[in-house]
Amino acid sequence: MKGEHPYVKWAIKIIESKIRKGINLEPDPNLLPSELFQKKAGAFVTLHTLNGDLRGCIGTFLPTTQDLAHEIAQNAISAALEDPRFEPVSPEELDDIVVSVDVLSTPEEIKSEKVLDPKKYGIIVESGWRKGLLLPDLEDVDTVEDQIKIAMMKAGIKKYDRIYRFTVERYH
Repeated sequence: MKGEHPYVKWAIKIIESKIRKGINLEPDPNLLPSELFQKKAGAFVTLHTLNGDLRGCIGTFLPTTQDLAHEIAQNAISAALEDPRFEPVSPEELDDIVVSVDVLSTPEEIKSEKVLDPKKYGIIVESGWRKGLLLPDLEDVDTVEDQIKIAMMKAGIKKYDRIYRFTVERYH
């Protein structure tokens, strides 16, 4: 698995431990950056093959665990083993996976699509209990219209009642 940033290395360690040994690692404050234990945030872990194909992507837009270390760990395992679009990652694939981690800002509701920019902001569309999220700066998503259309498709809705935007810190 490939990735250089400490957050990405943590995600890789979690995935490899789970797939190779069946062990769920607990975050160790002595081995990880201290900010992982001081910050709570939503996070996405994305897996790509070496040729750039999506292999898994799972995340949370608001924190669901006690800190970012646990948030990344939970989402790393889910991206590798539980993304419903893909078979679980096999041990043989591990050397050919590139990992990235996106840490999300708190989503803010917006009143106008004019303040969106698909390169800068991710979005969440909402209608009733249905939500669709799209991260920012994705390949082939160049317009606000495309971004909203894809997010609504993910939510299974034809129009949204509310729309939120957020930024990400993306680590490779």
